[in-house]
Amino acid sequence: MLSENSNRSVRGVLLLAAFLLLPVLALASGDAGHAAATGDSAAIAEAIANAEVGANDAVVWWKMPLILLVTTFIMGIFAVLGGVGGGVLYVPLIGGFFPFHIDFVRGTGLLVALAGALAAGPGLLRSGMANLRLALPVGLIASAMAIVGAQVGIMLSALNPNIISTALGATILGICAIMLMAKKSEIPDVPKADALSQALHISGVLYEPSMGKNIDWKIHRTPLGLFMFIFIGFIAGMFGLGAGWANVPVFNLMMGAPIKVSAATSKFLLSITDTSAAWIYVNKGCIIPQIVVPSIIGIMLGSFVGVRVMKVVKPTFIRWMVIAILAFAGLKSLDKGLGLGLMG
Repeated sequence: MLSENSNRSVRGVLLLAAFLLLPVLALASGDAGHAAATGDSAAIAEAIANAEVGANDAVVWWKMPLILLVTTFIMGIFAVLGGVGGGVLYVPLIGGFFPFHIDFVRGTGLLVALAGALAAGPGLLRSGMANLRLALPVGLIASAMAIVGAQVGIMLSALNPNIISTALGATILGICAIMLMAKKSEIPDVPKADALSQALHISGVLYEPSMGKNIDWKIHRTPLGLFMFIFIGFIAGMFGLGAGWANVPVFNLMMGAPIKVSAATSKFLLSITDTSAAWIYVNKGCIIPQIVVPSIIGIMLGSFVGVRVMKVVKPTFIRWMVIAILAFAGLKSLDKGLGLGLMG
């Protein structure tokens, strides 16, 4: 068991990493961080830089992807430690500080969340923690609404991108409130499965090592849970956030699935929901390799580090740090959307 001094050292490093985000984000949003993609496509260059670059300006093509790689690496560490999807941190931070159009940020945010879900999904299914019968009905509803949300988001963005930034900021602050108030129930008490869950055969057996026995679980309030995924899917597609922040509370607290089943099924569910919404952004030309590639690599590398750090740091400390980062990102999105200019 690690000493308190070791724990303090890890917390110090994490605080330093969090503060490192500030100058990196400032560099990305300032003139020093503007870069344009090379190639023949002026539209791609504008999407990468979102700034006018004169013919005589020196453009270092690798500068912005490198800044993005460093930012997403730090972000990936905190995403794992905070138990949130990469998209929840990615979209407000990158959209608020990087000079990218919000459509490109949202499209990449979905791919970031999708990459993690596809990597984890097969293992979660094989382990028996993710439940296919629980995921498929809600996945059908959430993926359909994610497509609608993506279409609405792109339409509103075409009218005025500030509308999306403002709504995104308000949504992120709402997620912070949910994280502050949300509780977890390891094994919820479900007296009786409802008729719909019985008809769909949604139940299972989970082996709990801490108790040394198998736990038979079932769910209730299934119609209400399915109804909630109409809104969850719409928000996931509209803002490119993924939906793990909402999936787990609905599965666990509302429908009564064990927390491990809820978290694992939520992760697998993202591979269904985010794929549907991502195709809309791909079809609209909102996926730019110079943004997507460093983002996914950075998030994945940061996730590997986060898994190791998770073993030695207290979860309460990380929870408050992630909430603080999300609140900062949400306020930045609101500031940008409303054009107040209070946060640079």
